[in-house]
Amino acid sequence: MSDLVSLRIDDNGVATITLDDGKANALSPAMLGGIQAALDGAEKAGATVLLAGRSGRFSGGFDLSVLSGGGLASLDLLRSGFELAHRLLSFPTGVVVACTGHAIAMGAFLVCAGDHRIGIQGGGHRICANEVALGMTMPHAAIEICKLRLTPSALQQAVVLAAPYDHERAVAAGFLDEVVPGDQLLPAAHAAALRIKGLSPTALSATKLRLRDAALAALSAAIERDNRELRHTFGV
Repeated sequence: MSDLVSLRIDDNGVATITLDDGKANALSPAMLGGIQAALDGAEKAGATVLLAGRSGRFSGGFDLSVLSGGGLASLDLLRSGFELAHRLLSFPTGVVVACTGHAIAMGAFLVCAGDHRIGIQGGGHRICANEVALGMTMPHAAIEICKLRLTPSALQQAVVLAAPYDHERAVAAGFLDEVVPGDQLLPAAHAAALRIKGLSPTALSATKLRLRDAALAALSAAIERDNRELRHTFGV
C-alpha cells in the first residue's frame, strides 16, 4: 500500500488495514490515498475490513500543514476525507474499527463510519471533534456523520462545545459500540469481523444501503455544500 498504510488479508477473509505514520496518524493526502488503495484491495477480495491505527493513536485528524494552507489543496483534502467516510459507510462488506487510541476531528468521524466500533477500556484515550475549540466552523459533512451516530445530547456537546470523551463515555455518546481491555482490542475486533463475515454478504450490503440511504444522500449533499462554500471563502 504505502509506508503509512498496510493491508493484510488473512485466510478467513478479514482485511486488516493499519494506519501508522509513527506520529499522530495525520490524514494527509498520502494517508488518505493509502487507505483508499487498501479498501480497493479489500473490496476486490470480498473481505470484511478491520481498520486500526497504531498503539495509542487512531488518528489526529486532517494534516493541519495542508489544511491551514487554504486553497485547492485544503479543499481537496477535506473532500477526500469525507468521501472516505462516505465510502466506509456504504462499503459492500462489513467495516470494523479498532479505535487504538486518540481519535480527533476527522479521526473521530472515521470511527463513526464503521459498522462496529471498539475502543479501549481505561486507556485514557480521547475521542473529540475539536473544530470549534480551534476556531473552525464544523463542516456540514462532519455534522451529518455525527447526526448518524451520536445521541441528541452528545451531538450538541461534541459538535457545538467540542466536548472530549474517553472511550467508556464514548460508548454512551454513540462514538463507539463497546470497549475492551487494551490487550484484547485487536483480537476482539478480529472476532467481530469474523462474525460479520459469517452474515449474508448480499443481505448485509443491501441492508446497509437501505438503512443509511437518507444519511448517505445527506452526506453527499453536505460534501458538495462544504466545497461550494469553501471555494467562495478561498476565492478559488
